[in-house]
Amino acid sequence: MIKSTIAKTLLAVCILGSSLFASSEVNVYSHRHYDTDKQLFKMFEEKTGIKVNVVKAKASALIKRLASEGKNSPADVLITVDAGRLFQAKSQDLLQSVNSEYLTKNIPASLRDEDNKWFALTKRSRVAVYKIGSGTEKELSTYEDLANPKFKGQIVVRSSNNIYNQSLMAAMIAHNGEEFALTWAKGVVANMARNPKGNDRAQVKAVANGLGSVAIANTYYIGKMVHNKDASQRDAVKKVKVFFPTFKNGGTHINVSGAGVAKYAPNKANAIKFIEFMASKDAQKLFAEGNYEYPVLAGVKSSDLVSSWGTFKDDTISINTLGENNAKAVKIFDLAGWK
Repeated sequence: MIKSTIAKTLLAVCILGSSLFASSEVNVYSHRHYDTDKQLFKMFEEKTGIKVNVVKAKASALIKRLASEGKNSPADVLITVDAGRLFQAKSQDLLQSVNSEYLTKNIPASLRDEDNKWFALTKRSRVAVYKIGSGTEKELSTYEDLANPKFKGQIVVRSSNNIYNQSLMAAMIAHNGEEFALTWAKGVVANMARNPKGNDRAQVKAVANGLGSVAIANTYYIGKMVHNKDASQRDAVKKVKVFFPTFKNGGTHINVSGAGVAKYAPNKANAIKFIEFMASKDAQKLFAEGNYEYPVLAGVKSSDLVSSWGTFKDDTISINTLGENNAKAVKIFDLAGWK
């Protein structure tokens, strides 16, 4: 009888210990790969005592992993970039709704999922980059105008399988409809200086080296090039400037990186605390200063470097729409021959 009681007591202690251990961690699947994120994870650990376990991979791999793991997934939080990928995770029922007064109060409705299954953590703007002294800025105006034949042989841009381009196209569809978007895509293809290749930094370098006069790129890459170990990137970015196009009936295109709580999160409470921290003033400052992204929290300023590029008005299209129009965007790219 005594042995039985002791055994039951030990079992209870083990279960309690296991529970306590589980509640002191949060498992994060992240597509982001920046030093700022490492600093933020450490800050969260020091502030809360909750250990952050991180699995890093490409967004497609993480989404596939979540789907295959199902109820057995250890993931608490999914972090990825671009509304298109966040929409994919939601559409595959891999995220759960979150009830957080802090997040719903501080993250604008246009920058979070309508069912609160994901929340934006940072903003990026997709802009035009031109060479200083070229006079190209006098020709730039709207995204729609990039299809104008006056830019024939002058535009350098990534391939159509790039999610950033897909979201730009998704916004074009939202503003102007599919028929116009197809005509626009064909016009941009006709204006390309070369077949799409390389990342956003490669497009900036191409313009700096005279291989085109207009590059389409995300703003934070410009900041990354200014402070880079690679001298070729530092030299190239000194030769260019940023121009903020707008849609004819809207503002400058923005996209986001964001986070959501995994559907079967074993540490849901910690997951919510983690996302709330990432949207806190201290975290937003670090995103802005350390990674040259635009903060989503009102009252937090952009870095001096980012501010030096100028100001712009965010486009009015809801981030949700970018994900909803993704499949249409891919189809239009194919029809337009955008490689």
